[in-house]
Amino acid sequence: METQPYDQSKADTFAENLLKKFNSAAATLMISVGHRTGIFDILQDMPPSTSEQIADEAELNERYVREWLNAMVTSSIIVYDKKNATYKLPAEHAGFLTRNSSPNNMAVIAQFIPVLAYVENDIVKVFKDGGGVPYEAYNRFHDVMSEESGQTIVSSLMEHILPLVKGINKRLEAGITVLDIGCGYGRALNLMAGRFPKSKFYGYDICQETVENAQKEAGLKGIQNIMFERQDLAQWRDTEKFDFITAFDVIHDQAHPDIVLKNVYNALKPKGVFLVQDIKASSYVENNIDHILGPLIYTISCLHCMTVSLSQQGAGLGAAWGEELAEDMFEQAGFKNIEKRYLEHDIMNTYYILRK
Repeated sequence: METQPYDQSKADTFAENLLKKFNSAAATLMISVGHRTGIFDILQDMPPSTSEQIADEAELNERYVREWLNAMVTSSIIVYDKKNATYKLPAEHAGFLTRNSSPNNMAVIAQFIPVLAYVENDIVKVFKDGGGVPYEAYNRFHDVMSEESGQTIVSSLMEHILPLVKGINKRLEAGITVLDIGCGYGRALNLMAGRFPKSKFYGYDICQETVENAQKEAGLKGIQNIMFERQDLAQWRDTEKFDFITAFDVIHDQAHPDIVLKNVYNALKPKGVFLVQDIKASSYVENNIDHILGPLIYTISCLHCMTVSLSQQGAGLGAAWGEELAEDMFEQAGFKNIEKRYLEHDIMNTYYILRK
């Protein structure tokens, strides 16, 4: 068998790229720390400052703050002035790293990496034994997901997402029955319920903790036209009850997505509308090679979306189930009128409008 000559320059380039990936991974962890401790938010309004001044302003331990700052300096995120021993977060960087910059705050997304790393031992085990890692194994996942959806969904819901469905705002104002499946902490649903008091809203989620959190938020806001319920969507059997059903980042996580989609179809009234937001990707890896978020999507899928489904003896679709398979499954569930839309500011998601 003829062997290809070993190309040392290719090997050197590959090794260099690997080191860049390791440094990027390390920086991502520290970006998450900076977000959670609030240091980015503090730095946004500070002039060039010493580590002591930054630690005092943030009310944090100086030694840890200094080491974090140095990690950010070597990651080209924070600028260091050697002469004055001061650190500065440039305004151009702050626009993607602070809470004031939402919905462009990419530091929120950085939190997924340490959250997913938390279950690495469990993931390695199921690589060997099969099966999956259940929802309950994840520390802070719902918190991070809620914060991320607050940026991508809640912040755009009224101005950009709902208008994708022609005429839905007028119907909501007049009064219809709405369901959000996999509602999580209920932020999107509570927003809609507060905005459209004549409509009635329901939220279903499989996790008791998220349902309780959503109910608490509705109570604090004094929202009366809403109800949250723990529900296994594969066991749900409503018939022609809802005018409008939404699913935000939900379908690909399901153990039995085909059954869930059929249940949605059955639960819609005649001429009802199903609005689905899911990951913008192809079902075929060759089409995702140049995807700007390809590695992140497959990593989150392997360490959460796919394995959570497999833990329930499910289909394990994964986050990159893709538009091609999604459209096939919508049709198999009974939906014949399928419209696919995108939002200019949203590089992460595809929006499907399905009519019964």
